[in-house]
Amino acid sequence: MNTVGTSSQRVDAVLGIDIGSTNVKVVALDAAGHVVARVRRTTPRPTEDPSIDAALLFDTIEEMALAACGDRYTVAAACAAGVGEDGVLVDTALTPLTRALAWFDPRRIELLQALRPRLGPDDGMGTSTDAARTLVGWAWARSLPGTERAASWIALTDYVACRWSNTAFLSDTLAARTGAWRPPSRTWLDARVEATLGSLDLLPPVLPTGTAVAELRSPRLSDAGALAPGALVVAGGHDHPVGGWGVDRLHPGAVLDSMGTAEVVVAQTPAPSTPAPQAVDVSPGIHNPTGATVLRVEELARNIQWASRDPEVAHAVNRLISGSAAPDSCLHSRAFHPGAAGGRPPGYAPDAPTEPFSRASAVLGALAALGENAITAVQALTTAHAPVFTAGGWARSQGWTDIKQAVTGREPQVIAEPEVTAVGAALLAAHALGWKPDTARALGTSPKSPANTAG
Repeated sequence: MNTVGTSSQRVDAVLGIDIGSTNVKVVALDAAGHVVARVRRTTPRPTEDPSIDAALLFDTIEEMALAACGDRYTVAAACAAGVGEDGVLVDTALTPLTRALAWFDPRRIELLQALRPRLGPDDGMGTSTDAARTLVGWAWARSLPGTERAASWIALTDYVACRWSNTAFLSDTLAARTGAWRPPSRTWLDARVEATLGSLDLLPPVLPTGTAVAELRSPRLSDAGALAPGALVVAGGHDHPVGGWGVDRLHPGAVLDSMGTAEVVVAQTPAPSTPAPQAVDVSPGIHNPTGATVLRVEELARNIQWASRDPEVAHAVNRLISGSAAPDSCLHSRAFHPGAAGGRPPGYAPDAPTEPFSRASAVLGALAALGENAITAVQALTTAHAPVFTAGGWARSQGWTDIKQAVTGREPQVIAEPEVTAVGAALLAAHALGWKPDTARALGTSPKSPANTAG
């Protein structure tokens, strides 16, 4: 529990915010690198529509900031990271004129098909053009009534920072997710913007992730005594690069293998890779203007869900992941073909075994091998013999980590901190203040004091 204290007894802390598709997380980090508080809430979405009301999200995050501060801490700086492609059109007062179309909304597929003839080439973007990209959301938003009053487009992840700083901006690691921005030259593909958003004038300035934007102004936090004088808003950005930058602080060039709904492998590289290897996305380096962030995404949940249509296979998968059973020899087979980006469905090989436990072993073995391919691709772009750290919910499942080691021969180095992205954002905020927190302590790779938990 937070101890009771007066405003004068409060201690400065930085807030790291992770705006996820399912949950929003806030952590408070002190100057020494202790995670002193953490708060989690469900991402506010209506049940009938996956799109998000950005104003409601802002109110939710302010509530979470107050809960994290309690009566003990004040916010000295705040930084938000999160989903890469969602966003809203706003008026001159930064009031949302649209909801944020979710990156996974199925309406995006038809929208992209209609747009493709007008998009032109995607040379130099460092990412593929698919339905999740921001430019699809631009076209959707511009088709809605009332958007003729739009003054700017703001990424959902940046929205809280824009409100707190009263400044419209776009973090560069989010600009790289739009499908219309070239990271090496930091320029827009004008034709793509005009074909979807309608006007380059609606694009705010692009700021490097980690930039101190302006003073944080929040009547709600200030009235509660939870805002330090001269508190800063710091530009965050795409969740995986921000989390990967935090891990890079442990060991320069380190690779982060984050395993949740998808397996995302990310690293900071000393120089950009041109052209990018197949299936590797490239965005700007963080606090490294000559470097790059490289990442590759492989699907976990969709493949598991497909295999789990058979209840007996689902039961076997759960036993294997939990560690209550060991896989059979089909772990090293090629009996399962994982689904891939672009809609390729999963499937079993014609000679695949029919026994459910063997099928479950084959599925998990194939997914472990797929993740290792992603690690190899990313590791080749960073420093020689870069260490690999694992994080995310799957990294805390003993059975899954044993399977990964059996397939790859690589002993996992697990990050204990469950909120790597939020802590990475907090470390960016601390960096902007000139603080030098212990990164190992913040990420749970050394002893730390227990955090207060609210909500």
